[in-house]
Amino acid sequence: MPGTKTTRKPAAKKQPKPKLASRSPRGPLAPDRIASILKALDEAYPAVECALTHRSPWELLVATILSAQCTDVRVNMVTPELFRRFPTPAAMSKTTLPELEALIRTTGFFHNKAKSIQGAARKVGSEFSGEVPQTLAELITIPGAARKTANVVLGVSFSKAEGVVVDTHVFRIARRLGLAKGDTPQKVEQELMRILPEDRWIAFSHQLIHHGRQVCDARKPKCDRCNLEQLCRSTDKTWQS
Repeated sequence: MPGTKTTRKPAAKKQPKPKLASRSPRGPLAPDRIASILKALDEAYPAVECALTHRSPWELLVATILSAQCTDVRVNMVTPELFRRFPTPAAMSKTTLPELEALIRTTGFFHNKAKSIQGAARKVGSEFSGEVPQTLAELITIPGAARKTANVVLGVSFSKAEGVVVDTHVFRIARRLGLAKGDTPQKVEQELMRILPEDRWIAFSHQLIHHGRQVCDARKPKCDRCNLEQLCRSTDKTWQS
């Protein structure tokens, strides 16, 4: 109304923005800690190589497909006769599933694996002129070759780091060391790719795989023999007498 004096409320004081907490230099993902882990792995496994016996990218592709839920030792017992009988994608594509199943039976899940390697042989023969492709995008179109298998072939056969191989050992140890928190191999791979130097992606996986087989066992890790023990953030450490 005219003549009525309006009283303004005093402007509220701006609250200062909270300061973002800086990552502690002693945190689990601190660069110096990651460097120490990589150094310890280099000391323990200086010349580590893929444990699957192979003579070509094609043989490595098949061996990696067979290694799903199977030990590399068992796969290496099966592949010599498999590749003697069917040395090329063309030869393997023409065989029957029962023949393949008989040769790979001891690797487990042999029905599905036989279909995958026969499908891989036909795909490589028909679409890639009998040569295993050298890109991730092409490799993952091959039956049986998911991202992990593709990363193995690219890294070992072509020295191409397009990702980090995350098998059961890498998944377990990366989480024990506090390098990753993901609950799937895909999530763990993305975390590792963000924190590891790209030139270490290939060797890092092989080193952790060997470490998992020799020292960092799933059920009873040999912590007293582990040169990473002082850097480990695991809550399930065990000590042997």
